[in-house]
Amino acid sequence: MDAVVTTLPVHKGPEAKRHRRPTREEAEAAVRTLIEWVGEDPDREGLLDTPRRMVKSWEDLFRGYGQSAADELGTVFEEVGGYGDVVLVRDIPFFSHCEHHIVPIQGKAHIAYYPRDGVVGLSKLARVVDIFARRLQTQENMTAEIVGAIEESLRPRGIAVLVEAEHMCMSMRGVQKQGVSTITTGFTGLFKADATEQVRFMTMIRGFGG
Repeated sequence: MDAVVTTLPVHKGPEAKRHRRPTREEAEAAVRTLIEWVGEDPDREGLLDTPRRMVKSWEDLFRGYGQSAADELGTVFEEVGGYGDVVLVRDIPFFSHCEHHIVPIQGKAHIAYYPRDGVVGLSKLARVVDIFARRLQTQENMTAEIVGAIEESLRPRGIAVLVEAEHMCMSMRGVQKQGVSTITTGFTGLFKADATEQVRFMTMIRGFGG
């Protein structure tokens, strides 16, 4: 039997603050200024095309601003044979950029939820992580955004999210401590109300070769 697919309404968040977006030429000029500021010559051969390349790379690195988590989570599969237990997608790799210093954050996310009216494609959860990661971020905010997007679109009986990452703003500058990881979590519903569910979630993440 073919799966029953339901398209959920897209929930619109508050309208983003409007501002004039600089032109590509203005962005490239800003990069050139920064190259000069660090003491380099933007006209030497190796740097001549760097402003164009950097602006192009930022289009990809920060493409999350033009993407919607609600769109990714808008299709739910109801024909799941009555399955109502936990769904876990673990070890989702991501990279982001610290909004304070614009240096990389690299890590992985684990997402679990108890379905209410159906499930979403497993790749959709990975894409939600990517959407929020490809923005200027703090890890705490990114964790909350993932939880909020799943809650708003799916209304599951419970959500658990754990994000663990290394911040280059800590290893490359400042205290310069390499290999330090930061862990943030978010729980709703069954996971928030029942500590044993949190233990189960942690066990599923760590207990099977993790």
